[in-house]
Amino acid sequence: MEATIAGVKVAGTSDGPAPVVLIGVAEEADVLPIFIAVEEAMSIAHGLDAADVGRPLTHDLLLDVIEELGGRLLDVEIRAESHGTYYADVNLRTPRGETTVDARPSDALALAARTDAPIGVDAGVFEAGRRERAAFDDLRDIREVAAE
Repeated sequence: MEATIAGVKVAGTSDGPAPVVLIGVAEEADVLPIFIAVEEAMSIAHGLDAADVGRPLTHDLLLDVIEELGGRLLDVEIRAESHGTYYADVNLRTPRGETTVDARPSDALALAARTDAPIGVDAGVFEAGRRERAAFDDLRDIREVAAE
């Protein structure tokens, strides 16, 4: 299923603030929420904003290395979920051919946010984890929280 990053928010939990990236799917009102770490949430937000933070962050560095070695990010896919952990693939074209690299969804999404690479989500994964978008409407954007 074709997907987009519908937002990067911060949820309040009993353990404190927890960033959540919302994955939207074309023609679906619901979203797939994936809870991630603060650093990855900020990296996704920087990628979406095309923000220049001076020195390259880890995801910028990885893209620079891929490109310097003659590669290109083709797309990313959230492919599986097991016991609350999501799994993603980063699909690359390299001088030796196309290859797939296993990745955390937060890292895959941070790369996609920087390149506008297509994002996909497995239909079964979306169905199993989908939630009403309205459940996240009152959450604050990660950028607002970080600005404080």
